[in-house]
Amino acid sequence: MSAQGGNMQGKKSVFRAYFLWVVGGIYGLHHFYLGRDFQAFVWWSTLGGFGGWLADVVNLPRYVRDANEDPGHMQALVKKMRQCKKPPFSVNRFTGMLAVGYTWASLMQSAVPNDEVWGINFKFLNLLVPLAGTLGVWAVGNIGREQGSLRWPLLAAYATYPIRYFYYDKTVWITLMVLATSLVFDSYAKEWRRTPPKRRHVVKRLAVLAVCASLYLALWGSSLYFNDTFTDADGVRIPVFEALQQLVYGEWWADVQQFLVDLYQFAQHHGWYEVWKQVIELCDPEDEQNAYKVLGVSPDASQQEITRRWRRLSRENHPDKAKLEDRRAAQEKFMEIQQAYEVLSVGKHRRFSRNKKDNSVPEGPIHA
Repeated sequence: MSAQGGNMQGKKSVFRAYFLWVVGGIYGLHHFYLGRDFQAFVWWSTLGGFGGWLADVVNLPRYVRDANEDPGHMQALVKKMRQCKKPPFSVNRFTGMLAVGYTWASLMQSAVPNDEVWGINFKFLNLLVPLAGTLGVWAVGNIGREQGSLRWPLLAAYATYPIRYFYYDKTVWITLMVLATSLVFDSYAKEWRRTPPKRRHVVKRLAVLAVCASLYLALWGSSLYFNDTFTDADGVRIPVFEALQQLVYGEWWADVQQFLVDLYQFAQHHGWYEVWKQVIELCDPEDEQNAYKVLGVSPDASQQEITRRWRRLSRENHPDKAKLEDRRAAQEKFMEIQQAYEVLSVGKHRRFSRNKKDNSVPEGPIHA
């Protein structure tokens, strides 16, 4: 046997594998690095293979030896293949087939809209539930040095699919369907992977995983959009798609559209720099608005008015005038007044320049 896909681009490092396990173990980054694309996608779709990524901390050295076709590892593997015509039963792998197959089948079933959409009843898509469950079983069964065909487990899934009409609880009938699929795969479909997979560029591998991930996320999006609900303030359960439609076509969106139109028209007349300046002022980076509130003056107040107000509030709220038990609160209030005055004092030149510009008389001839 020759090198697997993970060994096609050079020797793999145990250190790098563990590093990728640390930074992205639940997403299967270390498995993608080692060329174990089936396992990488299973880990990504289940956020760590239902805890399987924790077991990887022990298995990673063996995975690296397999990817590098370590002579000792290969001799032991060849000996095992000669002793067993087909891969022996593995509790971990069989449990993984059950878990992933059930998860993918349940997701497919929940992604089908319960009600009509655009006048179309999409419940016929429930026929894809056995296919989704079989793909989950098949993906786990094709990890590493084992592989298997899709035909027999897929036939088993569709043969047992009618039990859904006898068990209305989806947990029961999906479990029975996936169990039958896993048993058929383990008994009749699986075999040793005696030849390495075809050599593929990393870009093609990423493209395949991206397509699979897009389909998987689309199922999640359909499930949440069409079949999920949330409870409003009145305790009424509202479907997500109805809430989003109200949000898009409601008054809120109309106000947003009008705001964007007004903003564009303002920018056409005054320039985008003026728009940016107003945004900065609204953000109030100098905290002037709070300072006006603390001193109790308006933004149009002169510096003399601000100073008189500051002096009066400082006298009224001086900590020495407060009772002993109220002195701490008075101290905090006094410091707040001083900080507000400092903010407005620092900004007095900026306000003076702005007011001078706003009150300036435009140049040009004056007509009677």
